[in-house]
Amino acid sequence: MDEGLSPRAQEPRRPPDAVEEQEVATSPTGGSRDSLILQVLSTEHFSLLTHRSLAYNEAFTRVGMFLTFLSMSFVALALLSGAMPIGADFLVIAATLLGFDLVIGFTTFIRVGNANLEDLHAVHGMARIRHGYVELAPETKPYFTSPTNDDMVSVLRAYTTADAGSIRSNILYGMSSSGGMLGLVVSLVAGAFGAVTALALGASSGLAFVIGAVLGVSCIVGSFRWALGRAIRNRRALEVRFPPLAVDASD
Repeated sequence: MDEGLSPRAQEPRRPPDAVEEQEVATSPTGGSRDSLILQVLSTEHFSLLTHRSLAYNEAFTRVGMFLTFLSMSFVALALLSGAMPIGADFLVIAATLLGFDLVIGFTTFIRVGNANLEDLHAVHGMARIRHGYVELAPETKPYFTSPTNDDMVSVLRAYTTADAGSIRSNILYGMSSSGGMLGLVVSLVAGAFGAVTALALGASSGLAFVIGAVLGVSCIVGSFRWALGRAIRNRRALEVRFPPLAVDASD
């Protein structure tokens, strides 16, 4: 009985739902493509958030380790001062401990600086992803409080830095950050190390104080210049693909 049927009639019929699902999945336009783009952007956004969180956690852990080493060194020196006279031997031990703390402080300062740059790259990437969100759904733009453009002025608004090109603004923000606090503490340790080392070598108290003050101030200026210059170079190296338009500036 099937011999009289045409080849088209003999093909098994697919359910209507399966046909519609295949057409939607293979359609180059429509909601399915927007959903795929949104899923990719959301995955990358979550990856950047995770990377930013890990960088902050490591930086805070390193700062905590340094402060623990420093406080324990002072406790050890206080206990040692009660067991032996404060003389040349005690000054040598104190200079050794302070030198050890200074090395840990410098390495921690460098790592915190790297973490800040990694955070800047993550914030820059998330601003670019938000621009993709706005392109998919322009009506959502008024609801974003974070930057939706990837130029440096827009990105730095996430750090409440109003003027990205102002050296004064960058210095004030750097001094108020954890990296600025760490740089100040490391500089004080460097000054104490210089003074104690000078005393151990036989210098007078006045000369040791001057040496410690000069070394501490030099360390402060040098660390902030290094951090500021490095941050500005990395900001200029970031590629800007979605700068704000003239219409955005009026908003």
